[in-house]
Amino acid sequence: MNSMQKDLSEILISRETIERRVHELGAQIAHDYAGQTPILVCILKGGMMFLADLMRAIAEPVEIDFMAISSYGSSMESSGVVRILMDLESNIEGRHVLIVEDIIDTGHTLSYIIENLSTRRPASLHICTLLDKPDRREVDISLDYVGFNIPNKFVIGYGLDYAEKYRNLPFVAVLKPEVYLQPSP
Repeated sequence: MNSMQKDLSEILISRETIERRVHELGAQIAHDYAGQTPILVCILKGGMMFLADLMRAIAEPVEIDFMAISSYGSSMESSGVVRILMDLESNIEGRHVLIVEDIIDTGHTLSYIIENLSTRRPASLHICTLLDKPDRREVDISLDYVGFNIPNKFVIGYGLDYAEKYRNLPFVAVLKPEVYLQPSP
């Protein structure tokens, strides 16, 4: 991890703080879905670490499924074009669905996902995100469970990446601008 730490300007949210908040979210979700078996829909790849910890913190039965969405490609900014790379295997009609996201910024990708999943007639559709960047919001979206509100900084770690690197950091950190602003080799 030392080779990655030189690329960080600060640790924004520590491993311990994430663990505490994920357990709080899990308890709240277990309470809200008591007696039901929601489907947790993880948005890959960034949401995988959050999903793994969150589902262990929910003391009620849950099912999981995955979607892979592309709106960024290899850049830092969303292209605005959203594509489904991998769709759900589950039929969600009549089911309680909880979308599990790593981060919400502009809201365009999540808005597309909500619209898409709503056409499949779930009993309910809610959103749980680890990180929310309200200063970047361009689409009005109601979030049901939020781990942390963060400033408009480029963050990596705990599943979030830059060019497929840094996902394995156990905390959320701010990437030094010189790392992502340097020209590609």
